[in-house]
Amino acid sequence: MKILLVDDQEIVCVPICDELTDKGHQVVYEQAALPALEKIAKDAFDVVITDLKMPGMDGLELLRRVKKEYPDTAVIMITGHATVDTAVEAMREGAYDYVTKPFKTKELMIILERLAEHRALVNENRRLKTQLAERFGFHQIVGKSAAMQKVYANLDIVSKSDCTVLVTGATGTGKELVADAIHYSSTRKNGPLVKVSCAALSREVLESELFGHVAGAYTGAVRDRKGRFEQADGGTIFLDEVDDIPVDLQVKLLRVLESREFERVGDGITRKTDVRIIAATKVDLYDLVESGRFRADLFYRLNVVPIALPTLVERSEDIPLLFDHFLEQHKGAGCSISPDVMDALMAYSWPGNVRELKNLTERFVLVHPNKRVETSDLPDKIRGAIRQSALRTGSASFDDLVSSLERQLIFDAMEKTQGNKTQAAELLKMSPSKFRYKLSSYTGEN
Repeated sequence: MKILLVDDQEIVCVPICDELTDKGHQVVYEQAALPALEKIAKDAFDVVITDLKMPGMDGLELLRRVKKEYPDTAVIMITGHATVDTAVEAMREGAYDYVTKPFKTKELMIILERLAEHRALVNENRRLKTQLAERFGFHQIVGKSAAMQKVYANLDIVSKSDCTVLVTGATGTGKELVADAIHYSSTRKNGPLVKVSCAALSREVLESELFGHVAGAYTGAVRDRKGRFEQADGGTIFLDEVDDIPVDLQVKLLRVLESREFERVGDGITRKTDVRIIAATKVDLYDLVESGRFRADLFYRLNVVPIALPTLVERSEDIPLLFDHFLEQHKGAGCSISPDVMDALMAYSWPGNVRELKNLTERFVLVHPNKRVETSDLPDKIRGAIRQSALRTGSASFDDLVSSLERQLIFDAMEKTQGNKTQAAELLKMSPSKFRYKLSSYTGEN
């Protein structure tokens, strides 16, 4: 470590410097506090070891100045005037530790070793936090691509406010996860987060689900029931597939957005709710507005802050991170994939987006818990992605494409015949000897 020793007695400084230098530290000394501060301003030190009693500025004032201006620099006090009061004050002002004169350098070395371990833990903690920030970005959302960085920037803004948010994106892009991130990063995180899928319910059921009903409001309504807006009071309500809300029911939703007021079905009492609204849709609401299937005034009320989620193809560089994350989620430490499999994952079009990748990873863990997954283990639609990508980009030669197809046919035949080479050869109408030769050329086995 880089150490600055401050003591007005040179006879104290020199031997300490020599011994600490012999132990591998870089040590310099000053005999007054002001020159020491000037030296710290010009050069960074890990540790300042200072005497308590010195002419002019004393050690406690030097400690205060160092901790105020250079908070990462540790300060160790040396004093020949040890009392409980001075020790307590020094520690209160931020001293890491103190030793009393006379002392052996070995005592100081023990403190420095403990400090070095502490600093290593702090640095490791910072490193891990940096990795997590890079990997997860925002409240457990995985990805570090440029497309996701834009999403994180918007999430950081909306999580500090109470504004209505409209999350858009294709199926499987993580709209519900974004709603979780907004709620649990906001001032409402201790309140409820209530989720409603507007596509799964009929008009009558959805109205009761959102606003509640009183007993006798309709057949089967045997008791009063709170709706989701009442349940979400003090928290957040997430309206998924908001585009599926019937037009006549959109009027009631608009009223809640404007005044936070509503009535239960069959009731004339106006109720209020303190709720933040996050809505999500997989379609372009503006197109629905143009066709008259979605109210324009409701659209503009919902679209206060839009957050558009990219497809997995648009953030393909996140696929390795996502794959590792899902392996960890499903406790798939014994499962691994070959480089060819990762190439296929990167080349595939992912119509189901992140959700499809998550499901595939779970399948790997269940079916191949302790083995290396090869391309032969992939679904046909993903297995063909490498060849299609090579054809589109012209990155593969004719021989490479033929070899890739041949390899895949051989592995498919082995899979279908459960490893029976003779039957696999018959399936491909090849002689057994030729099949075994081709198989060994791709597997390296005789």
